[in-house]
Amino acid sequence: MTNVKIFEALNWASSFLKEHKREEFAGELLLRHYSGLSRTTMLMNMREELDGEVWIEFQAAVKRHGAGEPIQYIIGSEEFYGRRFQVNEHVLIPRPETEELVHGTLQRLDKLFPDRDSIDLVDVGTGSGAIAVTLKLEKPELKVTAVDLSEDAIEVASKNASQLGADMEFLHGDLLQPLILQRKKVDVVISNPPYIPVSDQEWMSDIVTEHEPHMALFAGEDGLDLYRRFMEELPLVLKEKALVGFEIGAGQGEAVRGLLEKAFTKAKVEIVFDINGKDRMVFAELDS
Repeated sequence: MTNVKIFEALNWASSFLKEHKREEFAGELLLRHYSGLSRTTMLMNMREELDGEVWIEFQAAVKRHGAGEPIQYIIGSEEFYGRRFQVNEHVLIPRPETEELVHGTLQRLDKLFPDRDSIDLVDVGTGSGAIAVTLKLEKPELKVTAVDLSEDAIEVASKNASQLGADMEFLHGDLLQPLILQRKKVDVVISNPPYIPVSDQEWMSDIVTEHEPHMALFAGEDGLDLYRRFMEELPLVLKEKALVGFEIGAGQGEAVRGLLEKAFTKAKVEIVFDINGKDRMVFAELDS
């Protein structure tokens, strides 16, 4: 096919993706990316011919998605909290539910530390840096540290921080170990750790299991391994008055609340449900 019109390209992509059991709408997202057209402009110019180079790139991208590669990795970015974050195969693609963890954290920071000029916050397992960067930009008085076990992830996160203008520190290491080694105490620990039980791989989409980093997804038989480790390390880094916020897998709320209440007997622990009505976050407020 040469001299392909926009509507012909979209029709081809739609049938190709349907045949490969992918979302047909992906074709439109990819075409907009490679053509640089807004949705409105594209819809108004359906009978215009595509540039030959765009058509070649678009076909290749549609085939990559048909084979299971996530659109965000093909495009190289994903939107989070109204900002665009660079992503690649070394980091988890930011999810809309995680925006709720950020929102819930901001609400609680205002309530727990109303008159503080400086709040030390650490984001553990930062990945693309979506949580850490967003919190810093939404609340500039935060002193943010982002930790990840993957050096590749830290590279992605630090690029996002500098592109979006977030001044923060990055540490390479396992969970809270880098802070423990520095004997550093913080006011806030936020994390969206791996929480999927290993057995869930069987029914999950290959777009996730074949492409996103497993070390950012899976955590033992019940998905709670990382939360258990947090309970051993949190007491070593938290100040007396502190906030802990976790994203969790649906159905893990009671278990994670139990772990926090056992580790911090005086803490106020709260399970928060997401917009889909699933338990998605657990927050603990310490004020001994």
